[in-house]
Amino acid sequence: MKTIYLDNNATTAVAPEVRDAMLPYLTDLYGNPSSMHTFGGQVGRAVEDAREKMAALLGAQPEEILFTSCGSESDNTAIWSALQTQPEKRRIITTRVEHPAILNVCQYWERQGYHVTYLGVDGKGRLDLDEYAEALSEDTALVSVMMANNEVGNIYPVQRMAEMAREKGVLFHTDAVQAVGKVPFRLSETAIDMLSLSGHKLHAPKGIGVLYIRKGVRFRPFLRGGHQERGRRAGTENVPYIIGMGEAARLAAENMEAERRDVARLRDRLESGLLKAVPDCMVNGDVENRLPNTSNIAFKNVEGEAILLMLDRLGICASSGSACTSGSLEPSHVLRAMGVPFNYAHGSVRLSLSRYTTEEEVDFVIAHMPDVIKTLRALSPFKD
Repeated sequence: MKTIYLDNNATTAVAPEVRDAMLPYLTDLYGNPSSMHTFGGQVGRAVEDAREKMAALLGAQPEEILFTSCGSESDNTAIWSALQTQPEKRRIITTRVEHPAILNVCQYWERQGYHVTYLGVDGKGRLDLDEYAEALSEDTALVSVMMANNEVGNIYPVQRMAEMAREKGVLFHTDAVQAVGKVPFRLSETAIDMLSLSGHKLHAPKGIGVLYIRKGVRFRPFLRGGHQERGRRAGTENVPYIIGMGEAARLAAENMEAERRDVARLRDRLESGLLKAVPDCMVNGDVENRLPNTSNIAFKNVEGEAILLMLDRLGICASSGSACTSGSLEPSHVLRAMGVPFNYAHGSVRLSLSRYTTEEEVDFVIAHMPDVIKTLRALSPFKD
């Protein structure tokens, strides 16, 4: 049975070009990039080349790029550093729809005595900038708002929000894990101070991330030890994965516009096909301002986990929300924050595409989803 993978917001396939770029550094080129000898030095130069590729994708300077192990480490490091360098400031602003990598960290700091403001969203998952403006104050240490939502795909106005924060002398961080490679921007032209991303959402392997730190922003290391990463993160560099991340960044920069067009076309085909074929369903989120690859569809009076199980039997991989919260029978915190009606929220499924998704795969899902929903509604305890 063929696997139809529509869960790319959870993780992506490693691109063949990325795999090929990594292989020499898993075999022959195994030197330590910090070593003085030529054998290690060539590895060190390859790491710096990968840093330059990532900087080019982000519109940043290479020295502003810090390699980490994942997006969660980057998020933790950004928040830690902002609080440690400004001990006199005791406020944090974030949103109710952030990824757990931000929400759980903010809740930790809340227990340590910090005041955290969680901005709400409307029924389409959009933020209210007036509410944000009222929350900003000079004793705010950090604002952390995601660039794009992992569940419904909404793109948030983080560039404007960063400008508003700068006017108050407040640091601004964005979790851009879902946005990088899909949303064009140049960090040098924004007021964003720190940005997190993860390789495995970008067709690089799991276990590699990046934290962008604007030049001039005060910083405290989260991991201490050796001098690696200019003294900002201890530990011998994960060379093969850094090389892979650099190649993934190059591919993303090269193909972004074409991918945004082609993937969005397939997403719209999938979405419109399902809306026509299945009664009583709707799209969650802001359809006018979202990621090109993401569709979150709510099917009335059906249990989302049951949908996923039946799709899995057909070889279709999808999700009910964040992979970090799978297994929970409750509707996602994002849909609850949006106020999606309970009998729709429980039946919400996220379908996320990639450059490798085909038209034939999309049509297969459109052809089989109606029977899945019809079967489950006949068995469902939910009634109008």
